[in-house]
Amino acid sequence: MAAKNVESFAAELKLPVETLLEQLKAAGVKKTKGEDPISEADKEKLLEALRKAHGGSEAAPRKKITITKRQTSEIKQADGSGKSRTIQVEVRKKRVFVKRDETDAAADAPAVEPSAPAIDQAELDRREAEAARQRELLARQEEARLAKLAAEEEARAAAQAAEQAAASAAADQTPDAEATSPSTEPAESAVTDAESAGAAGAEPEKKSKVRKVTAQQATASSEARRAVEDEVAAINRLMNAARTGKLAATAKAPEPPKPEAKADTITLKTPVKKPGEESSDKPKDKKNEKSVKSSQLSSTWQEDGAKRRALKTRGDATGGTGGWRGGPKGRNRSTEKVESNFVAPTEPVIKDVHIPETITVADLAHKMSVKGAEVVKTLMKMGQMVTINQVLDQETAMIVVEEMGHKAFAAKLDDPEAFLEESVEDQQAEELNRPPVVTIMGHVDHGKTSLLDYIRRAKVAAGEAGGITQHIGAYHVETPRGVITFLDTPGHEAFTAMRARGANATDIVILVVAADDGVMPQTKEAIAHAKAAGVPIVVAINKIDKPEANPDRVKGELVAEEVVPEEFGGDSPFIQVSAKTGQGVDDLLENVLLQAEVLELKAPVKSMAKGLVIEARIDKGRGPVATVLVQSGTLRKGDVLLAGSAFGRVRAMLDEAGRPIDEAGPSIPAEILGLTEVPQAGDEMMALGDERKAREIALFRQGKFRDVRLARQQAAKLENMFENMVDQAKVLPLIVKADVQGSQEALSASLQKLSTDEVRVQVVHAAVGAITESDINLATASKGVIIGFNVRADQTSKKLAEANGVELRYYNIIYDAVDDVKNAMQGMLAPEKKEVALGLVEIRQVFKVSRLGNIAGCMVLEGLIRRSARIRLLRENVVIWEGELDSLKRFKDDAKEVKEGFECGLTLKGYDDIHEGDQLEVFEIQEIARTL
Repeated sequence: MAAKNVESFAAELKLPVETLLEQLKAAGVKKTKGEDPISEADKEKLLEALRKAHGGSEAAPRKKITITKRQTSEIKQADGSGKSRTIQVEVRKKRVFVKRDETDAAADAPAVEPSAPAIDQAELDRREAEAARQRELLARQEEARLAKLAAEEEARAAAQAAEQAAASAAADQTPDAEATSPSTEPAESAVTDAESAGAAGAEPEKKSKVRKVTAQQATASSEARRAVEDEVAAINRLMNAARTGKLAATAKAPEPPKPEAKADTITLKTPVKKPGEESSDKPKDKKNEKSVKSSQLSSTWQEDGAKRRALKTRGDATGGTGGWRGGPKGRNRSTEKVESNFVAPTEPVIKDVHIPETITVADLAHKMSVKGAEVVKTLMKMGQMVTINQVLDQETAMIVVEEMGHKAFAAKLDDPEAFLEESVEDQQAEELNRPPVVTIMGHVDHGKTSLLDYIRRAKVAAGEAGGITQHIGAYHVETPRGVITFLDTPGHEAFTAMRARGANATDIVILVVAADDGVMPQTKEAIAHAKAAGVPIVVAINKIDKPEANPDRVKGELVAEEVVPEEFGGDSPFIQVSAKTGQGVDDLLENVLLQAEVLELKAPVKSMAKGLVIEARIDKGRGPVATVLVQSGTLRKGDVLLAGSAFGRVRAMLDEAGRPIDEAGPSIPAEILGLTEVPQAGDEMMALGDERKAREIALFRQGKFRDVRLARQQAAKLENMFENMVDQAKVLPLIVKADVQGSQEALSASLQKLSTDEVRVQVVHAAVGAITESDINLATASKGVIIGFNVRADQTSKKLAEANGVELRYYNIIYDAVDDVKNAMQGMLAPEKKEVALGLVEIRQVFKVSRLGNIAGCMVLEGLIRRSARIRLLRENVVIWEGELDSLKRFKDDAKEVKEGFECGLTLKGYDDIHEGDQLEVFEIQEIARTL
């Protein structure tokens, strides 16, 4: 039972009452006698005071939780050659959470209550006084502004009255025909003053003088309107006279003075109107048309003659009136017709152009409402020779649109994939824990498959050709601690794409490093893939049982690659294991499951399946077979599946051991049959409820892929044509057939990497499946070599290959294929030429023979001279000629070679200018085979 007073509490603690009272007093609790009641809060205060007094306030360390988050994104950017490259951007966030003590939380809780203190009365009074002062200041400013405005209006009215008096005096002195023009300027000023007076009249406190001025201005405005109407009537009379052929006689009469040139330009506007039209045009249109008409009438006879002599073109701005062709009914009527059909130039229309992934030049011109020739011209200015039916890629088309002054947008029009998420979205299914997907990565021959083999208790490494992994193996293993799904990726440098796919599909990466070998190139690449995918790394230092193992060196090399072990303050556990003896394997699995527990991996189970295509191949008896990894939902036999541009209904499902299964849940790999074609490895896989929708999306993707591929091929053809024109590089055409998609990609990429400036590898065709007759025909047409990787040709194809002389090469190890192609390329390289000195000959005497020319009598000073050797003629140690021997004789007999110390006679081919004392340098050109 809890103590009610100090005395009972002291009895519980087995302390004297006086001692407890002193401790309570030191803790700030006022208790004077044993009968005083004591509460739980008093006990907490006493406990805290005792802790501080004995130095125990920080005895218990607070728990810390560190959460590291990595987020990776990709940016695709095109370089100058048009090839796109992917830049990976990684954002790292690290948070440390410290568990708070209850006393801290209790101490912080009361501090929240007075967090919003009210504003005191003095502050409110000060703010109210400040607001009143601001209102008074604004009122004074408004009064001053109104007074100033009234004064300005009064002065303006006086000036206007004076102007009107002067204008009326001038109107009495001039004839009526000239009186109409000067009135336009006062009328315009009167209209302007009326507008300003109307604006001023909107003020809330206007003066009586302002109202008076407004009345005067209204009167002036009516007078100006009457003057303008009179002027319009005069203009109509003038233009009627011009139509009847009296333009020259009447144009001089109403000519206004020069300051009033505005009226002259207005009179030239009326011929635009037809007799039946109303004369209620906007002033803006009048300005546009009168300027054009005045410019046409101001042309001289010399300009007309120049127009007649000039070449008639489609872009003639005069419409043919000043050129070779006139109107059908005379010059005046033709001019009037052209003027009446004239449309003032408008501002250019800027269009929003939506561009798909590929578009022809004609379609692009249609979208911009311009002629196709204009687009072709713009592309030529940009350095691209195209035709109107040529296909442009999206990036080029967007540049052209921007160049022509329009706005370009990447289109997502008519894309059935836009509705894909809606069709796949099911009702919110409950998310349950799922097994972790673990990828084993590392350098070749570092023991990845052997480690997985020990975990699975199966012999897999021995079954791989050459002892190296050439496919992604997907397995799920049931351990005593839980289920783990393993992806075993190849470590050979050729399988970069496979490793990238493995890292993207995984939750945790086990990085295997051999203790006797250290960090190698593919180890660094695996680290980069893991960091790019943002997954945690567990390092397994393998082959620890070897005597030359040095795990400390491995740790140092990995720290240099920013993989820091936990004992050094990092977040990557380092486990020393041996795939032979099994040492450390249990610790490795425990660390993997611990990481999975921290990640809290969950996925919905009762929903449509989504996942990733890990590997795909074509089986001779079963058709396209795809290895998929289900990431969420459940994949069942009979589901409609969409994977890239392939679709179909799942006819059969097998696990990694080849046993048939009916369904596969999250993180479970499975082999599926029933797709229409072999999907690309790495494609997203999803189950749909509607087969028609799956077919529509697959066909759309196929068409899009075909358009993009054709555009790339067309660009490649042009690039190759120009490259071949520059430096006639030799080409080794190859046709690659492999058993699975991943191996075909890796082998094609490895072979293309062998290309040099002089010899280029061209993969004409690469596909999955056996070698067929169409492959033989393609090799015959392209004069290429067929490489079969784990596939063979049937009897018909073999006979066709023998008949056409097509070479078939079979491989099951990627090393051998790459080495053989490399040797073939070395044989195609032009040999390197090297000069080898043979000897030195001195000319002792020169004999002149009219029929043969000059013959040199020589002594071989060094080495020898051969008949087939090349000669360099030296005079005073300066080379003056280089060429070949025409003849070489010793006495009267022809000689193949003459050795040192002997005399000989010789003639030079095409050269006679030889003198006694000249020296001949003898040398040969040897060809040396080059290597890549």
